Amino acid sequence: MRRLAPGDVACWVLKTGLPPADVVPGWRPGISHDLVRCVRPSYRLDLMEAGQPVLLWRSGRNEPGVHAVGAIAGPVVHDADGPAVPVRLTLLVEPVARAELLADPVAHEAEVLRMPAGSNPSWLSRPQYDAVLARVRAGAGAARLGPWTS
Repeated sequence: MRRLAPGDVACWVLKTGLPPADVVPGWRPGISHDLVRCVRPSYRLDLMEAGQPVLLWRSGRNEPGVHAVGAIAGPVVHDADGPAVPVRLTLLVEPVARAELLADPVAHEAEVLRMPAGSNPSWLSRPQYDAVLARVRAGAGAARLGPWTS
């Protein structure tokens, strides 16, 4: 597998095994929160920049898929617990289900779908991100999601 270059990444994907209500107690659809998410050390962290789009992906068997959209809010930080990235995420009214993306002719090639136990952060190409955004925009309340969905 070749290394990613900056032009390859249209969107970062950060994973969680938790439901959004456990990520941010009381988190409601359409509401944005600033979070700091742990990531694995890799060269990918050097490609992450403030303002880049990011998705929160829930992994596992219970409602896997995209649950929130947003943007990187600052530089990757390194402390005793390891690297982490600040993000501002807006919870979707309806998640974009993994099954929907697996059925999409473009999105099904996304790293997060091909290698579910793969890297955190994962990433989407421009066509893959566009396929996710089309589903986000089609969902209820999408107009309140902010500039990163345009």
